[in-house]
Amino acid sequence: MAGTQDKEAAKQAKKEKRAASKARRGQIFEAFKMQRKEDKALIPWMAGSIVVIAGVVFGIGFIFGIEWALLPFGIVLGLLAAMIIFGRRVQKTVYSKADGQPGAAAWALENLRGKWKVTPTVAATTQLDAVHRVLGGPGVILVAEGAPHRVKALLAQEKKRVARLIGETPIYDVIIGHEEGQLSLKKLQSYLMKLPRNLKPAQVDALEAKLAALGNRGAAMPKGPMPAGAKMRNVQRTIRRR
Repeated sequence: MAGTQDKEAAKQAKKEKRAASKARRGQIFEAFKMQRKEDKALIPWMAGSIVVIAGVVFGIGFIFGIEWALLPFGIVLGLLAAMIIFGRRVQKTVYSKADGQPGAAAWALENLRGKWKVTPTVAATTQLDAVHRVLGGPGVILVAEGAPHRVKALLAQEKKRVARLIGETPIYDVIIGHEEGQLSLKKLQSYLMKLPRNLKPAQVDALEAKLAALGNRGAAMPKGPMPAGAKMRNVQRTIRRR
């Protein structure tokens, strides 16, 4: 009986794995079709990477008399390079569309690579200005987005609130934007990666437990970047109701 159940569970697991793989391939194909429509240079870049890398590997093989044996390896490397180019160009397109939209910084933070603990919208206004908190090896990073004349004061208030609780733990702050002293959305990931590692994982966990007591203050931001065509008044009205 147990053996039959195990077989059924294994079959179900394989079925789910195949379905997930099929869905993932479908998502990649849809992303490729959308990117191809907007990015006319995508196909030439991908095709060129395959041809160039396969040609280089073939040339190296020719020197040693094993060009045909190395050609499949060169093609595989070219395909890998093409996928990397595809991923980078899709990411660039997504960030360019999100840039400048309310909620874009929160969306970017929640899609960070690496072991970061993100708490979106720890402080906000009804005008969609917001401060988000990130915990990691560097310490506490406060990321603000919104109108500079409002968000600077909001960021300063949140920094004081956090500093009273965590003592000498490093606090970094940055405002997302394109004005002097601000950081563009697409550079946020690299900015975080370049910060010094001041804390060990256990210290980050302890810090998270401390800051959990603070909670959030202000209005809740929309999930992800707000579409460019959305009406600001309607969104602000929804936020006030929350």
